[in-house]
Amino acid sequence: MLDMAFEEAGFCVVRGPDLLWGGDVCRFHPPAGRFDGIIGGDPCPAHSRLRFFVESNGLSIAADLSSEYERILAEAEPRWFLRENVPGAKALAAPGYTQSCSLVRDVWCGGATRRLRRFWFGTRGIAHRFQIVGEALHRPDPDNAVLASGGAPDGWKPTARHLATRKGKSVTGFKTAAFLKKARRLQGLPEQFLEKSPLTVAGKIKVIGNGVPLPMGRAVALAVVAALQADRPSEGPARSEPAGDSVRAQP
Repeated sequence: MLDMAFEEAGFCVVRGPDLLWGGDVCRFHPPAGRFDGIIGGDPCPAHSRLRFFVESNGLSIAADLSSEYERILAEAEPRWFLRENVPGAKALAAPGYTQSCSLVRDVWCGGATRRLRRFWFGTRGIAHRFQIVGEALHRPDPDNAVLASGGAPDGWKPTARHLATRKGKSVTGFKTAAFLKKARRLQGLPEQFLEKSPLTVAGKIKVIGNGVPLPMGRAVALAVVAALQADRPSEGPARSEPAGDSVRAQP
């Protein structure tokens, strides 16, 4: 959904390959100098605090593809890039780019959930001011984030029939049409989002759960627009990890 937010902000977005549609970013080689910027997030499970819990239960996690992001940056040579991942992810090794980062919670941007993500904004050469502006007033009781696995957020009540069909089975989430509707709402998406997609309900929930909530994406896109329009170096020495976060709000 990050691309949706950037399109709303006036960017022309060319989408790269996605495994859900049979693509593979590892085989993607962009032409040099054709794109002004690159936006996106490499898979987060490899950087999650829960990865060791998952692995200890004999389950596999998605591969760390941060090196692929670095390779694509080196090949495309864009003027700037915007990367999204979980708070524990490390900054990319991106020679020639000055990076700044911000921790952002969805509810701070007017969203419905407590999803917390880190965003890196990198520019060639000089640093640009990158400040994600949140709302002064926001919900004090946000919902849990929507999970790609279909895990249930706060307030989700499965029906008795649904529970009966799952009795004795391994429960990985509530992958039903009703939950899909709730997931769309929590992520700030239109009611008909992916309605005509050939994906299954579980596939649609995976797409929605993996995405950046639309309110958060809009705030980030506007921050990038403001940074590029300002086109001036930031005050003080550039740092890969700034001392403070751009959004000042209580969790």
